[in-house]
Amino acid sequence: MGLFKLYFAFCNLGLFCVSGFGLDPALHVDIFEEFDNVKSSAGVSQVQGFHNETRAYLFEGTLRNARVSLKAAERILQKLRGRTEFTLLLTLKQEKFSSGVLLSIHYGDQRFLEVESSGLRNEIRLFFQTSDQRQQREVFPYGLADGHWHKVSLAFSATQVVLHIDCNRIYERIVEMPSMDFPRGTNIWLGQRNDAHGFFRGVMQDVQLVVVPHGYIIQCPDLNRTCPTCNDFHGLVQKIMELQDILAKTSSKLALAEEKMKYLDGCYCERTCTLNREIYRDDDAWIDGCRNCTCSNGTVECESIFCPPPQCPPDTAPIYMPGACCKECQPVCLFRGRVYVEGDRKSVHDSEGNCLLFECRDRSMRRVEITSCPELNCPESEQITLTDRCCKVCRGHDFCAEVHSRTCVENSDCINLEAGAFCSCKEGYHALRDDSAYCQDIDECAEGKHYCRENTMCMNTPGSFMCVCNSGYVRIDDYSCTEHDECVRELNTCDENALCFNTVDGHSCSCKPGYVGNGTVCRVLCEGQCLNGGSCVSPDTCICQQGFTGKRCETDIDECSDGFVECDSRATCVNLPGWYHCECRDGYHDNGMFSANGESCEDIDECEMGRHSCANDTVCFNVDGGYDCRCPHGRNCTGDCAHDGKVKHNGQIWVLDDDRCSVCSCQRGEVDCWPISCAPVADCEFTVVPEGECCPRCVSDPCLADTIRNDITKSCVDEYGVTRFSGSAWTKHGMECSLCQCKNGHICCSVDPLCL
Repeated sequence: MGLFKLYFAFCNLGLFCVSGFGLDPALHVDIFEEFDNVKSSAGVSQVQGFHNETRAYLFEGTLRNARVSLKAAERILQKLRGRTEFTLLLTLKQEKFSSGVLLSIHYGDQRFLEVESSGLRNEIRLFFQTSDQRQQREVFPYGLADGHWHKVSLAFSATQVVLHIDCNRIYERIVEMPSMDFPRGTNIWLGQRNDAHGFFRGVMQDVQLVVVPHGYIIQCPDLNRTCPTCNDFHGLVQKIMELQDILAKTSSKLALAEEKMKYLDGCYCERTCTLNREIYRDDDAWIDGCRNCTCSNGTVECESIFCPPPQCPPDTAPIYMPGACCKECQPVCLFRGRVYVEGDRKSVHDSEGNCLLFECRDRSMRRVEITSCPELNCPESEQITLTDRCCKVCRGHDFCAEVHSRTCVENSDCINLEAGAFCSCKEGYHALRDDSAYCQDIDECAEGKHYCRENTMCMNTPGSFMCVCNSGYVRIDDYSCTEHDECVRELNTCDENALCFNTVDGHSCSCKPGYVGNGTVCRVLCEGQCLNGGSCVSPDTCICQQGFTGKRCETDIDECSDGFVECDSRATCVNLPGWYHCECRDGYHDNGMFSANGESCEDIDECEMGRHSCANDTVCFNVDGGYDCRCPHGRNCTGDCAHDGKVKHNGQIWVLDDDRCSVCSCQRGEVDCWPISCAPVADCEFTVVPEGECCPRCVSDPCLADTIRNDITKSCVDEYGVTRFSGSAWTKHGMECSLCQCKNGHICCSVDPLCL
């Protein structure tokens, strides 16, 4: 038995409990440790999390592949197989109003376990598969997508599911037992349902699976109140002594009250009951919908009416009559091989196509005269034909406004369908008969379907319940109360930049949005951190170092273009990250004094240093910032140039051997080279540079193109049905040597010769 399981075994026996006890690695899975490809997946990046103990990852909601390898998935699933108790733990911050899958374990179309958070409906949805391969869904109304950090725990114990949010017990449900019989090849996804759907947007960390009872204690150790401590035991003994004293005093008062009651025996006070604003006397009995009710000593007691199966003669059938709770035998009609009960209607068409309407009355189908059909205000494509009338109705017709609404009597709502309507019990009520026309309040308190916690008493209300604080206690939230409100009395240890939450056993601290820490100590947090040496001084506010600007100090100030710098005429301004530099122009170099504005730049004597291209028959003359090749007086110079060990004649133009797209010329002993300029290709989506040429040409076939202006609005669908964005490339399934690329909505595939 692992240490953690041994710990819980002793706790359940009441022997001892130690908070923070070690956890057997065989009973614990760190999901991020198994997802090695998260680090390199597009759309996923490591960021600063809620705290610094573990890694946190930002899911940006784009196409990604956050799936664990099949080998690692098998290691995880082997720990879950056959388990009846396990817990999923997450710490997350979900983008406001977004929806996405937190964790998904599925095989093909079978969702063995999937947790989804909907920011549009403010719901947490749980999908799982039962042992008989039925898909089940549980919906917990709660909004996680609010841009704030939350701790989420979903604990399974046989047929019980318990949801904790931020260490508060929010929901407890009784469900069918989930199937843990995973076949080999089952996939595990984090932050998405598959490679194309359900993308989560936000930050996640501390994603864990633990296969022990009460696994939420790992995330919230203060909730471990099932294991009593020595202090709890001494407190219990003290309470017992106090109760014994109260019992003695109460017994004395009760004896005195009994003496006084003897004098009231001769008085008679009749107690009445009130139900639906009606007053009933004691021992009165009446029928309320589908319930038999009595008034007993001022309290209304109701029981559901039992309806025995009616024994109807052959020419009758059991149906519900208006105002009656049980079915009654009523005459039926036989028409064209079908049986109709009293009041049913049927439309037929004669040989000429005319619509005839019949109604079952007194055991025979009698024709109903139709004067005219009302004019419809919808197009013919939106008109539908019904079996119980000759006149068409518009799609979305309000059937509840007709006679059907009068049959949904007590605590029942009429629901419209496309071709009719039906009755449905209101939230918090259950049906008293099979058509849901009569519904009775669910007593959540008596049936244990409430969420009232410590120091509260459950009180049933019509359609719901409420948790009332015990005497002397103050409310924490809708479901729990405490003896003292330490947050109001300022008896807490929270940082000034933290929020205080009153709890049953004291209080808890959580840093305000924009701050990080353990609650007692909080430091300011800037989203994405301050860059380039900036300092975070308040939530999302960075003080930048000189030379940088922007919300996160991400933008370098270009001192050269903004006119902040004036360099010497012999220097040019060069922008640097966070600073600038006055760099000497061509033909100049620094004299070693390194003046900031370039005043230390001086002329280079190219003639003396041999940095010139003057031919042998010309003489080099130094000039400010350069040199000049001059012909000596009395000589006739050719003006030829020396280039790459060859002599080029004055005025000659040639193409470089190693760069066919550059041209050089010789002018009076100097060589000048420049790239060939290409005319712009106007209104062309696909271009190609032919072999041996330097300029692009326009082509109509995208698969022949070298360069494409990728349009992200134009995508491709591969052989799997996966959408690929323009510019993306992939290997064709089953053909590892075939490479495909999406070019503005066109799929272009080719064979990689290096792969053959």
